[in-house]
Amino acid sequence: MVATSHDVMPDIELYQPTDEANALALANTLGADGWLVGGGQDTYGWLKDRNKSPAAMIELTQIDAWKGIKEIDDGIEIGAVTTLTEIANNPLVQSRYSLLAMAASKVASPQIRNVGTLGGNLNQDARCWYYRRGLDCYRAGGNICYADSPEGLNREHALFGASRCVAVSPSDTAPALVALDAIMVVSSQGGQRLIRAQDYFVGPDRDIIHMTVLNPGEILTAVRIPGSWANAEFYFEKVADRNVWDFALVNIAAAFKVSGGVIQDARLACGAVECTPRRLEAVENAIRGQQRSEELAGRAGEMATNGARPLNYNHFKVPLMQNLVKRAIRG
Repeated sequence: MVATSHDVMPDIELYQPTDEANALALANTLGADGWLVGGGQDTYGWLKDRNKSPAAMIELTQIDAWKGIKEIDDGIEIGAVTTLTEIANNPLVQSRYSLLAMAASKVASPQIRNVGTLGGNLNQDARCWYYRRGLDCYRAGGNICYADSPEGLNREHALFGASRCVAVSPSDTAPALVALDAIMVVSSQGGQRLIRAQDYFVGPDRDIIHMTVLNPGEILTAVRIPGSWANAEFYFEKVADRNVWDFALVNIAAAFKVSGGVIQDARLACGAVECTPRRLEAVENAIRGQQRSEELAGRAGEMATNGARPLNYNHFKVPLMQNLVKRAIRG
């Protein structure tokens, strides 16, 4: 009899394409059986815990065409395999779109940012520990949400948009890209799709299994940030239990165009309060054309949480979210 150790890595084919065409062909051939790998920080956790068992992995980090930051006709384009450290430190991003640089600099820890990619941070799966531990919740194909139950531990979970699943979007860069009105470049053998950042992420009411609009065979290859928000006034803040390693309890990303103290235009998005980055359009409409003031910030903060439905243990997120919105508007 041969003993089988749980600590042995399961058999998985590994592909390491070095050009776009090969990567897209592999993604097309493998479909849902091909697990896309950037920095691998989310991937290895799943494999270690034995809660995902892909037939094959497609590592994307050797494809130079999907790396780096460059100027384009209307803004900049960032390859999806670009590391978070490079984004946080890039002079072009820092000078024109510091909101994204700030968000990238708050992800996890320096070690993780050195290998973690923009695409990986945007496409990581839900962080709910019930789901991550392999329990048969709705997102895993079962018929229960363990977090949304009388005994459920749901301190980190959603205030909005619950539909069977109450997990939240874990990305720090996603709210920043929504606030910047970024465009996601999604590639496949059939061509490219251009998708607005706020439409790229999907909630459980639309798809209980996936968190983005990516179909099998598709790869997020780049993100484009339009010049219309270059050099705006930006605000990013992340509140977590620890300053490093941790995911946000709530974060906010905001972009303002201000003239003479009057807010001419604004875009705000919060993370970790819904399964997708939550765009605060009602707040934007309320403050547009208004003189910045403490009173305006207070009204906007309260408005931001209209419709919130706290769970047993996350009521604290309501005043936390309100205060982050106030601080962003005050500047």
